[in-house]
Amino acid sequence: MSSIVKVDTIQENTSANGITVDGLNIKDSKLVTANSVIETNLTDNIVTLAKMASGTDGNIISYDASGNPVAIATGNDGQVLTSAGAGQPPAFEAIPGGGKIGQVLQAVKLDTFTCTSASFVDITGLSVAITPSATSSKILIMSSVNGGAANEIHLHFKLLRGSTDILKGNAASNRIRSSISLGPIRNTSQSENFSIQFLDSPSSTDEQTYKIQMQNQGGSVTSHINRSGSDGDNTTFSRNTSSITVMEVLA
Repeated sequence: MSSIVKVDTIQENTSANGITVDGLNIKDSKLVTANSVIETNLTDNIVTLAKMASGTDGNIISYDASGNPVAIATGNDGQVLTSAGAGQPPAFEAIPGGGKIGQVLQAVKLDTFTCTSASFVDITGLSVAITPSATSSKILIMSSVNGGAANEIHLHFKLLRGSTDILKGNAASNRIRSSISLGPIRNTSQSENFSIQFLDSPSSTDEQTYKIQMQNQGGSVTSHINRSGSDGDNTTFSRNTSSITVMEVLA
């Protein structure tokens, strides 16, 4: 059986800015009215998650330019939260693709190649074709080549995209314009190694062929790829490999 508590007196206490119930004064600032809560009367850490308004799964609470709370819309799988700058709430956005490797292709030359030309010629088998996925992509070319000669000469090499030289020194009178040179080759029993690295911007989605060319110092002199000049058939001498690798670097 419920009981009834009798309140003897309720009176206004204007000086205390409140009301008095049986001698107990309750100020207006202590009252909770519809849709209002006095912040100073809330104990720290008193509002639990259960008392917060329901929202959308995945939303994040932030603040807008006026300092008011705002819900950041849920992003898609794989997106990351990024800053939109001062005065703007952050947003979920796709991870930028810059710097990612889109594809890697390689050509490895295992056999030997002989050159007697005083002008640049293709090294057979030392080329690779790649089709960029976007015009904004760059192509990283890395090549490692072994060369030797039967005489004390210089060997010159250059990198091309199709028929276009893309890496060579500036013109300087009668000097050879090349990507790199070896020599003079002094020990005919050895082959020497060199490497070329270059980041090209073909600005095209057409197939691109990258290759290495070489020339001798004098057309009557013989040089070789993947072997020494004398190439004796014993354990003093070696046969080597050369390669060219291309990578598409996405913008």
